[in-house]
Amino acid sequence: MEELKELKRRLAEERPQTWDAMPDINLYMDQLISCMARQRIHYDERDTLTSAMVNNYIKDGLLPRAEGKRYSRIHLGYLTAICALKQVLSVKDVGRLVKRGSEGEDPQELYENFLRELDKALSATTDALDEDVTDDELPRLALSLALHSYADQLACQRILAIMDARNPMPEKPEKAKKEKAAKPRDKAAE
Repeated sequence: MEELKELKRRLAEERPQTWDAMPDINLYMDQLISCMARQRIHYDERDTLTSAMVNNYIKDGLLPRAEGKRYSRIHLGYLTAICALKQVLSVKDVGRLVKRGSEGEDPQELYENFLRELDKALSATTDALDEDVTDDELPRLALSLALHSYADQLACQRILAIMDARNPMPEKPEKAKKEKAAKPRDKAAE
């Protein structure tokens, strides 16, 4: 089947740019968005990255703040990982994973590790695709791929929970203040 041959080719060949191939100059938001369109493997425009999304990722702590109004390789690396991960995890879980995985690590090493893991995952899926499948067998193939994603997502969420139980993330100071202010006071204790 020609469409599966093309899918298999793209999964085998297309990869985000390496760290050294990314622009070594800081970019404005529109340039960042343009670069990110080439970083992602996608088949339609439904998942287009927007400037509002970038700003929300910064506000939520998934992405470092811009340097002035300019973005570096570090931002491209984080955004590449965030855009891939949010396809299978909630933004909250992506944040937990990114924060845990990046603590005290060099951004270039983190990005290169991400690329290695992505390559392994894409290669495994490529190997699972039978390009000679018939139209009648497509539902079985799609089901198999979906169930592998489901099983991987379950395992990932459990691992995130184990990480949180063993080493809880500190609360944001402003969140702790709001929660303390929102608690009703116990007058009997006064």
